[in-house]
Amino acid sequence: MGRYIVRRLFGLIPLLLGITLITFFVIHLAPGRPVDLETQFNPKVSLEVRERLMHIYGLDRPLYIQYLDWLKRFLCFDFGVSFVDSRPVIDKIAERIPITLTIELVSLILILLIGIPIGISSAIREGSFYDTMMTVFVFIGFAVPGFWLSLMLMDLVGVRWGILPVSGIRSLEFESFGFFEKLIDIARHLILPVLVSVFGSLAGISRYMRSNMLLVLKQDYIRTARAKGLSERDVIYKHALKNALLPVVTIIGLSVPGLIGGSVIFESIFSIPGMGRLFYDSVMARDYPVIMGVLVIGAVLTLLGNLLADISYALVDPRIKLE
Repeated sequence: MGRYIVRRLFGLIPLLLGITLITFFVIHLAPGRPVDLETQFNPKVSLEVRERLMHIYGLDRPLYIQYLDWLKRFLCFDFGVSFVDSRPVIDKIAERIPITLTIELVSLILILLIGIPIGISSAIREGSFYDTMMTVFVFIGFAVPGFWLSLMLMDLVGVRWGILPVSGIRSLEFESFGFFEKLIDIARHLILPVLVSVFGSLAGISRYMRSNMLLVLKQDYIRTARAKGLSERDVIYKHALKNALLPVVTIIGLSVPGLIGGSVIFESIFSIPGMGRLFYDSVMARDYPVIMGVLVIGAVLTLLGNLLADISYALVDPRIKLE
């Protein structure tokens, strides 16, 4: 297992370099330049000032030279400096990523804790009223746009009922709170974003779990286990569940990059200072170093998610050999 992991990790290096190369050239194809925000609407800015800014940002050099310079810094774990506020990109990401990871990890745990039992219970009760109602419920969550649900919850729960805050991650009086009061305040601010994230993602996990469980329950070894007189609970949770979990493990591994990419919408709506909001603001400002930093982290999470899925396969199914 250790040799396999090391070999896979070294195999990810050229793949990651290829992703950074394509990403770097693609983001420069978008119309507009970072200097446009500073010069386009200012009639006092001359052409010489614009060219000087282009030189300061290094945007007047050939694109492949810009990529090689970025790659040299990246190999030293340096993502460069932001064009917007001249802060190191790694610092901006470091202060935003804990918020996004907290929201998405909590959401992922809740999705698994809710979605997998729904899928198992629906498969056991195939064709029943319960199965039909769960199918309708999860697909409503899948069909409802996340931004619309966010706005409706903000209006109903936050504005009309006044139960929960609708923006940010802390109250104005946060600094005067005690330790546990601060935790409760942050939790109250994160309830709505987590709810939106969970509600829209239940359909995928629960439907995959249901379909996989139905296929497994029709296998010959399940009939044999029942013929031996095992209880239905033992048949479901000791014999069928492990094999039914295999495709779900793949989904969980591939959902790792969504910890960052999927947060753009609700972080913008709820004004949460996370990675999604940072990425959106950077795209609007054409802040190339920050965009590259966020996208590279997403690429790393994607590659690691695939690796974790393969490793988890071996842990869940002993029939899979990695040697």
